[in-house]
Amino acid sequence: MVREAKAAGVPVVLGGPEPPSHAEEYLSCGADAIVVGEGEEAMEELALAFSASASPKLENVRGIVFRDDEGSVVRTAPRAFLADLDLLPMPQRDAIDLEPYLRVWKEHHGRSSLSLVCARGCPYHCDWCSHAVYGKTHRRRSPSNVASELEELCRRYRPDQVWYADDVFTIKPSWLFAYAEELGRRGLSVPFECISRADRLSEPVVDTLARMGCFRIWIGSESGSQKILDAMRRGVKVEQVQAATRLCQSRDIEVGMFIMVGYEGEEEEDLRATVEHLKKAGPDVFLTTVAYPIKGTGYYDKVRDRVGSSRAWELRSDRDLVIAGRHSRRYYEAAMKWIVSEVGFHRELHRSGFDVGRIFRLAKRGVRWAAGRVEMALRAGEVEG
Repeated sequence: MVREAKAAGVPVVLGGPEPPSHAEEYLSCGADAIVVGEGEEAMEELALAFSASASPKLENVRGIVFRDDEGSVVRTAPRAFLADLDLLPMPQRDAIDLEPYLRVWKEHHGRSSLSLVCARGCPYHCDWCSHAVYGKTHRRRSPSNVASELEELCRRYRPDQVWYADDVFTIKPSWLFAYAEELGRRGLSVPFECISRADRLSEPVVDTLARMGCFRIWIGSESGSQKILDAMRRGVKVEQVQAATRLCQSRDIEVGMFIMVGYEGEEEEDLRATVEHLKKAGPDVFLTTVAYPIKGTGYYDKVRDRVGSSRAWELRSDRDLVIAGRHSRRYYEAAMKWIVSEVGFHRELHRSGFDVGRIFRLAKRGVRWAAGRVEMALRAGEVEG
């Protein structure tokens, strides 16, 4: 994309969580500037600079990385975070055609969906998570400001649901209560899903979510092993996740979980603890991934000396990195097959009612469960190198 833009004579500015940690590589690929942190004010200054000159002087633009006339990489002074998010204009959604997105969501999920963000930043310290854009801050838009955006979304696009893309939607209960009140005052009620943490889901919070129309909440469970959660610096207990799941489900809110395998220090007994945790918690759905090190995170620093890849930088992503000495990717693929199948078998076995198809579903999950365990045993000696 950089090459295409440069070939068309267009200046290229990159931002987000990854480019600042790989600034020199992106500049070598042709980017003119990398924005570090929030981009609105920096982008405004850069647009003015590039429109005024084909070879602008960028030294006075704070919060960027660029190459000077001698080819040296220059990092300017950092830019302060925006204090009042209400001062930002609403996203210009009419700049693109959203109808195809709404249609595809409807076709594949039965509901059309749009996203909005109420806050920036996460003050927690999970070791594998990047804070490259917003730091470890937490800043929220006012309830009335967010409600106005939702009102405009409903008026213009009429989505069947919305996705609140905040890192931790329920982090501040007083804000949530005020927002729910504002939606009620405006007569706004749209089904939604969001992400939170188990330790931010009290009864008043979950009751409010249910009244607002929350139909699913995602929790970063990550592991059923307390040892691994502590190593990740998650700051939660396994029992909290299980209790929060039951609480949400008691209010007819589905629970989704994110599960991560392959984190530093994890052994098979920790994987077994995750299986038992999922059985006990009983989330409606869970997604699995293999831990991967993002440059700039604590996890990356832990394994820095063992990180490698057989692919050139410009051809890979963080997920292509390997960590020398860790179990192979095929081992973790087998482990995820085992986890999904055993938990699915358990769920099917304890489901109420009976039908003929249940026998086949149990058999299918049982076979995959056994296959996963056998593959794990066969791959146990394989390590990344």
